[in-house]
Amino acid sequence: MGLTRPRAVLFDWDSTLIDNWRSIETALNATLVAMGHAPWTSEETRARVRVSMRDSFPHLFGSRWEEAKRIFYDSINACHLEYLTPLPGAAEMLHELAGSGLYLGVVSNKTGSILRREAAHLGWDHLFGRVIGAGDAKWDKPDPAPIFMALEGAGVSPSAAVWFVGDTALDVDCARNANCTSILIAGQGQGRDDFSSSRPDYEVLNCLELSALVRRA
Repeated sequence: MGLTRPRAVLFDWDSTLIDNWRSIETALNATLVAMGHAPWTSEETRARVRVSMRDSFPHLFGSRWEEAKRIFYDSINACHLEYLTPLPGAAEMLHELAGSGLYLGVVSNKTGSILRREAAHLGWDHLFGRVIGAGDAKWDKPDPAPIFMALEGAGVSPSAAVWFVGDTALDVDCARNANCTSILIAGQGQGRDDFSSSRPDYEVLNCLELSALVRRA
């Protein structure tokens, strides 16, 4: 299919630009055990972690979810920068796209303060117009609200000229809900989602393929 050349490219974070699953697994299992639940395997964590904490923790922990949130934050704040690893080609791709004049942003279901700390730690924060995480907008992904917030002040309206790049069906749904182009990075995420009812507009294997796709569009 033909793709509209982007004026803006927005990115999911975990498994799209970076790998920080070890910190997520560590913090989540510390929380589960403290709350009397069995810990999850790495595979279970990657398969189950999709929506934001404010959407998932009330279902997991019921009326004690605020207590669970505090435990999770204490744990992840202690280790998330230590385990933070850019995915292959991510830094090169971001610098190339930013250098070409495209507006870049991040839309993630990772808590906003943690997300921005990670972007700053990698020295990437200056490449993004806005870095939007869970809790920053009125609703989290797959609602389009965080995409709308990420584009505020960019001079670009949600449209096919805004590409939203992610690794899950939730990201595809978010892009579609905002009337943006959905790009799936299929080669470096979990690969477990069912896309039968929510196909992306285009798929690439990795960050370097995404750079080439932008050049061709």
